Amino acid sequence: MIRKVCPIVLRNTNGQLQFLAFEHPLAGRQLVKGTIEPGESDASAARRELEEESGLVIDLQNMKLIGASKQIVPGHEWVFFETLVSDLSDSWIFKCKDDGGQIFRFFWQDAGTPLDERWHESFHAALGFYKSQRTVTRKLNT
Repeated sequence: MIRKVCPIVLRNTNGQLQFLAFEHPLAGRQLVKGTIEPGESDASAARRELEEESGLVIDLQNMKLIGASKQIVPGHEWVFFETLVSDLSDSWIFKCKDDGGQIFRFFWQDAGTPLDERWHESFHAALGFYKSQRTVTRKLNT
């Protein structure tokens, strides 16, 4: 089983929840995700992947474990974290440190807007799982 981590970065703009996404030059719209390395904690992997793919450095204490799913991609387990930010640009370009040094274009996607065909089906499934877990978590915390 290959273990992946998917850190979801959120912001609230004028009462609208948005999540961070990017345009991959070869593979369409995506969320930050990557492989958890041997001996690496899930949270450390989430922090590392965010930094490598977006340039963001998030304090581990600000990352909340949401859950894990083996239903996103066969043979993979995706572990989801979330963090809330308030002071990031509306968009930026970042030359990632892995993936051959690709240029990623970051933007904010409204959480209530359905994903279109520019998103790979794995990210449709990933966001569906994330939203379902977030709803369960919110209900448990109220």
